[in-house]
Amino acid sequence: MPATPSPGRVGDVRRQNLALVLAGIQGNSGATRAQLAAESGLTKASVSSIVTDLLESGLVRETSITRDGERGRPGTGLVLNPARGALAAEINVDYLAVGVLDFAGELAFHETVERHNRGSLPSDILPLLVAMAQRAATQAAGDGVELLGGELTVPGLVDTERNVVLAAPNLGWADVGLSEELPRLLPAAPFGVTLSNEANGAALAELWFGHGDRFPDFLYISGEVGVGGGLVIDSRLFAGPHGHAGEIGHVVVHPDGPLCACGGHGCLETFAGQDAIYSAAGIHQDVATKHMEYLLSRLADGDWSAVSAVEQAGHYLGIAIASTARVANISAVVLGGHFAVLEEWIAPALRRSLDHHAPGLIPEGNLAFSGLGQTGALRGAAATAVRRILSQAYELIP
Repeated sequence: MPATPSPGRVGDVRRQNLALVLAGIQGNSGATRAQLAAESGLTKASVSSIVTDLLESGLVRETSITRDGERGRPGTGLVLNPARGALAAEINVDYLAVGVLDFAGELAFHETVERHNRGSLPSDILPLLVAMAQRAATQAAGDGVELLGGELTVPGLVDTERNVVLAAPNLGWADVGLSEELPRLLPAAPFGVTLSNEANGAALAELWFGHGDRFPDFLYISGEVGVGGGLVIDSRLFAGPHGHAGEIGHVVVHPDGPLCACGGHGCLETFAGQDAIYSAAGIHQDVATKHMEYLLSRLADGDWSAVSAVEQAGHYLGIAIASTARVANISAVVLGGHFAVLEEWIAPALRRSLDHHAPGLIPEGNLAFSGLGQTGALRGAAATAVRRILSQAYELIP
């Protein structure tokens, strides 16, 4: 039977203790009850009682563990239950995507549909995304995974409290409310679907699944049609009071530069966004092949205009990073999206620009490129939904 939350059934102290135990299991998969008691400071009896509730709720399950060098019967550890999961849905300028992340952190399902969404109304896009979400939920159910909640991520500034897309210039959206649409993505989910920013999701994915083990503080930059960013400080996403920290795409790098979709001139996006790179390389809409594949082919052939376009993007990217990193006191940068795809050609120009505009600020080993591919934002959104669900786990405890 699907889990159904019943608010207010767990006292505040027990709620806090439950959160401690869940955090212990999430941070140390396979931990025993004794380890959880030692790490949390709770009594063994309290931990045992909470674990019983968590097992009955289906959020965790037991697993046999054998420690290195130990003999005898295997111990009993606790892990988050992979038969529970969360949905992520993504709207981007040139594609729609959905994914399912189980509580073990595995991307159990992923579907991407290429589509030109620039200028499309939410009423055009949402029915398609709902159909994709239904396919994901059906697949998850067939695999024995119950989806408890989800997150929709978009390339724009969002108000997460009101579920409003404040500004997504590359989609042509402004002040678009999605409160009525979000529940349609996952109608039966007890913890609902929330809204988030795509670059923040990708930054969190990098923190949890990528370079976060190397850098507790870093600036993540996402290269798509637009250029987004997320700021991680002390292994936490720093979004600022309005949720917009790290948005580097509209940092002005050339005051007399091209007109940007945001209405400004010379934003980083006008030099380093996909459309800007393609245009500078002489790649236009009438090219029959995939634009990125065509660009990579020309780069591999040493085509001057393609190489020059990517080097120009790297140059202006360095200027924007130098300014942002100085203000935020950041010494590590992770680049994803098309920047990661173009690493071989963009990295040298970016390195030269950084060394010129901010010598010593970003050491050689602290400029990294993401290995998460196109699923970064999707994984981050789903993982955020999982953590939100776990933070409200008391709703499932009688």
